Amino acid sequence: MSNIPSITLNDGAQIPQLGFGVWQVPDNEATPAVRAALQAGYRSIDTAAIYENEDGTGLAIREALAGGLAREDLYVTTKLWNSGTRDWSGEQGRDAVLREFDASLAKLGLEYINLYLIHWPRPMHGSYLNVWKALEQLKADGRVRSIGVSNFGQEQLTRLLDEAEVVPVLNQVELHPYFPQKELRAFHTRHGIATEAWSPLGQGRELLAEPALVKTAEKHGRTVAQVVLRWHLQNGVIAIPKSVTPSRIRENLNVTGFELDAEDLAVIAEIATGKRIGPDPQEFDWN
Repeated sequence: MSNIPSITLNDGAQIPQLGFGVWQVPDNEATPAVRAALQAGYRSIDTAAIYENEDGTGLAIREALAGGLAREDLYVTTKLWNSGTRDWSGEQGRDAVLREFDASLAKLGLEYINLYLIHWPRPMHGSYLNVWKALEQLKADGRVRSIGVSNFGQEQLTRLLDEAEVVPVLNQVELHPYFPQKELRAFHTRHGIATEAWSPLGQGRELLAEPALVKTAEKHGRTVAQVVLRWHLQNGVIAIPKSVTPSRIRENLNVTGFELDAEDLAVIAEIATGKRIGPDPQEFDWN
């Protein structure tokens, strides 16, 4: 078991601050990867309908549960894809969301999901409030313990805060030292919304070769990935790194035996570019 801290969400549920993501992991590779993650001590698994690996992810989870892992000790997240977020209203929109959810739940083979997210806001359609109301129903029915969003901006979050009954527990967004999202994180804090980072390692591109990070890693006798994940934890951010290599899966979990000091944090702050790796959520509209 790892000693990763947890964050208490605004509905009282707790989520491990470091989880395991399976974006871009083929379905047949998801099973051994998630199996390795659970064996290493991860207790939070993040997938999505569009990843097309809920079957493989679910198989590894069910194996672990059959082997004695308690369901209440495991946090499972999946996401509603854009095919369920068309500009529908009323029962038609609700039923579309419920069909998408049922499909994800069946693939995972679980009785409930800990966290269900709207994957993209698609603000040009304006349908996310109706979609959110369907998620509120899933929560009320107990099929989802918590509900949240992904890639939402302040404008969309403000609308939910003003018009919805349930405040999202978190917003999962692109976030890493190159793109630290300080303004959005501050907004989240003001409204009791947790921040979760996708691509917390910047997809392993230039970020892991960044000289300032390499120097900081050498200072602490750690890898650059461990330094970056430690940076997330110290900033109160939930991170979900991805790997299919067992040694790196274990390595990414080993981030609690050291602490970045004020000098380290200042150095890391200097490398921010404000540039995204992924698409701009305000423009992204892919089915």
